[in-house]
Amino acid sequence: MNLENYFPVLLFILIGIAVGIAPQLLGRILGPHRPDSQKTSPYECGFEAFEDARMKFDVRYYLVAILFILFDLETAFFFPWGVAMRDLGWQGFITMMVFIAEFVVGFWYIWKKGALDWE
Repeated sequence: MNLENYFPVLLFILIGIAVGIAPQLLGRILGPHRPDSQKTSPYECGFEAFEDARMKFDVRYYLVAILFILFDLETAFFFPWGVAMRDLGWQGFITMMVFIAEFVVGFWYIWKKGALDWE
């Protein structure tokens, strides 16, 4: 087995570890370390926390967040399709039209169900 082929992978891993750890070590060594009560206190948006950190959120918040991620990921498929559209031919065009139709039907469904309404 020839391990010389794996040298670029090992080099990539070592450089990645160095880039991740070196700034932290430099900051710890070179940076001032003078903690006081104000620096070590919890920080939340520039003002004192006024409620319990484990408070419950409305389910609609999570629903909108999940729908945003879902449709954001689906629209990410449009970019590579647009770049490679000429190479894909009619089969790629028809496949993407089916995908867009499913995308529109899904969006219409959640719109009619009121999942995007925020009261």
